[in-house]
Amino acid sequence: MHKNLPQPTERIERRISAATSISMCVLTVLAQIATTLLLTYFLREKASYVYAILEFAGAIVAIRVYQRPGSPSYKLAWMCLLLALPVSGMILFCLWGGTHQAKSLSLLKISPTPERESQRMGSEANLSRLNHQSPAWGRVATYLQKRGFPLCRNTDAKYFGDGAAFFDDLIQHLSQAEVYIFLEYYILAEGRVWDRMFAVLRERAAAGVEVRIIFDDFGNLTRLSDDTLQKMQNAGIEVEVFNPVHRYVNRIYFNYRDHRKIAVIDGQFAYTGGINVADEYANLIVRFGHWKDSAVRVEGEGAWGFATQFMQMWKMMGRTLQNEDDYYRPRHEAPAAAGFCQPFTDGPLNNPDNPIEETYLQMIGSAKRMLYLTTPYYAVEESMQKALCIAADSGVDVRLLIPGTPDHKLTYLVAETYWGELLRHGVKIYKYTPGFLHAKSVMVDREAALIGSTNMDYRTFQLHYECGVMLYHMPVVEELLEDLDSIMAQSALYTLEEWNDRSWFRRSFASILRLGAVWI
Repeated sequence: MHKNLPQPTERIERRISAATSISMCVLTVLAQIATTLLLTYFLREKASYVYAILEFAGAIVAIRVYQRPGSPSYKLAWMCLLLALPVSGMILFCLWGGTHQAKSLSLLKISPTPERESQRMGSEANLSRLNHQSPAWGRVATYLQKRGFPLCRNTDAKYFGDGAAFFDDLIQHLSQAEVYIFLEYYILAEGRVWDRMFAVLRERAAAGVEVRIIFDDFGNLTRLSDDTLQKMQNAGIEVEVFNPVHRYVNRIYFNYRDHRKIAVIDGQFAYTGGINVADEYANLIVRFGHWKDSAVRVEGEGAWGFATQFMQMWKMMGRTLQNEDDYYRPRHEAPAAAGFCQPFTDGPLNNPDNPIEETYLQMIGSAKRMLYLTTPYYAVEESMQKALCIAADSGVDVRLLIPGTPDHKLTYLVAETYWGELLRHGVKIYKYTPGFLHAKSVMVDREAALIGSTNMDYRTFQLHYECGVMLYHMPVVEELLEDLDSIMAQSALYTLEEWNDRSWFRRSFASILRLGAVWI
């Protein structure tokens, strides 16, 4: 029988605390909406001149929203609200920071860790080699390098299509850490997986290894207790909580989240993918049927890219490292390996420049023979929807792998509204029948792949801090393809007839939800 499970009283207290935090946020937002509507009614009935002026101002704001750069879906949602309810919409737009909300997250503007001249020259040489081998992937790599993400060689990679195997490998490498451990996760949940991991982290910290952890507050409201947090700190582990909910209860800043999944050991090994630290990811508990996920471990030069990502976020949150950046560089020679590796990140402070979304678009446009994508959520801009349709119409074998059992029914309904057009253009859609497919990956022509924390939805591309790694001409691409074939073998092919057979209520409700998808 599993030991050290939270006591009933502790679990109740944690749930009450989480419920209180969530309730306060919800009530605050509802109170803001109610106050806005009451103020609108009062102005219309008692101060018609003021109301008319505000109506005119609301129309002007809608025009300004239309003219500025950024997500068309985001602009459309706000424009509809501003034009339908100009006064209420304008007040909510200003109240909720409709323009530069992300800048109010108290994150410092920190430049990435500067690269050595030898590394910069090495990245340029790698670009030249990749451009000669595959011009299309050379363009993708060049685009990312111009945004500060070097192209690496001498990087080995191992793919994990199973959460249990991933945790076994991660914990084994954590136990071998000599200098430092960096962990950054959206969910860091108490349970059997965390107990195994914490035992290793505590032992390594006692041995003098630096252990630093970042986790998202909203993702852990009901998953991590104050007692566990205190135990981490008592063990000498430095912990930073991203965007504490209570700090922004008066605004909806909790919409912005650190969704990244990063583990770095000594700058030599790094992990990323869709897997959080929680028991359901190893199928130790059942939530939505079998939980199917994926991750990748990189060893060598590419691991340093994830170390710099963590260090930048750590500093953006106002924390300091006890050593100079160069101290955290790998101390072992990188293995000789085929292909190229390019870790990269994205976040709302980059808007309207979105490296992740634009990398997806470039991968779709570069596909010549086959394009396989896995995602648990699908709510994209018209540009990406059209790109997938064009690829399929051009003879590319486009396959979209999605969950058979959703975890969020409303977002699943929104996703359905896109599928009809994809099916009409020949995109094949596979529903993973054993349960919930949470993997996030793109594989193109058995040549290049993207694995990371990124979903194909508005939140990933506009609101979340995300990470991923591009893998060019590496053997791990074939490992991913084998897993994708296995997923499709266990999936049901979704047809246009099934899509057309949806009830009129489901169609209508989903269409309304899609209009406000940016807030779901």
